[in-house]
Amino acid sequence: MLAKIIDETSDAVVAAINGVNNILEALTNTVKGQVINVLSGTGEVATSGVEAVASVASGAIKGAGQVGTSLTDTIASTMSGAVQGANQVGGDVISTIQGAAQGIVSGTADTGGDVGQAAVSAVQGAIKSAGDIGADTSEAAKAAVSGVLDAATAIGGDAAQTVRDALLSAAALPREVIVAAIKDKDNK
Repeated sequence: MLAKIIDETSDAVVAAINGVNNILEALTNTVKGQVINVLSGTGEVATSGVEAVASVASGAIKGAGQVGTSLTDTIASTMSGAVQGANQVGGDVISTIQGAAQGIVSGTADTGGDVGQAAVSAVQGAIKSAGDIGADTSEAAKAAVSGVLDAATAIGGDAAQTVRDALLSAAALPREVIVAAIKDKDNK
C-alpha cells in the first residue's frame, strides 16, 4: 500500500511538472491532491495518516528528482502541499507535518541527496506552512524535527547524527525550539 502511494505520487509529480512553467506551483498542487486523497481514503484503516503522508512526500521528492528541480524548493513545495491538503480535509496538520518531514528525508536519502539539508528545509517549510494557515509554528517545528529524526534513524549509519548536527547549526531555525524537540525525541 505505502509503496503504491510512493509510486503514484512520484508518477503524478513527474506528469504535473513536465511541460509547465511554474514547476513549484504544480508540485504543491499535486502533493496537496495526493494528501487529500490519502487522508480521505485512510480513515480508520490500518495505514495511518502519518505513514500515508510520509509516502506521498517521499514520492514527491523522488518524482521531482527525476526532472531535476532544486531540492530546497521541492521540499518547501512538498511541505506546503501536504499542509494545505490536510487543512482542506480537516486532517491533523501537526501529524501531517511529521509524516511529510519523515517522507522528505526518506525520499532524499533514496535519491542520494543531502539528508542534513533536507531536514533543515523540511523544518523551515513546516514552520512557514503552519504559519500560512494559522497553525502553531512551534508545534509544527517539533513535529517536523520528530519526523526528520524518525527518518534519519530508519536510514541508519550516521544519518541521525548528520540530521541533528544540521538542525542545530541552522541559523534560520529557532534554536530553542529545535533543542527542545531533539531532547523530547531523545527521551522517548
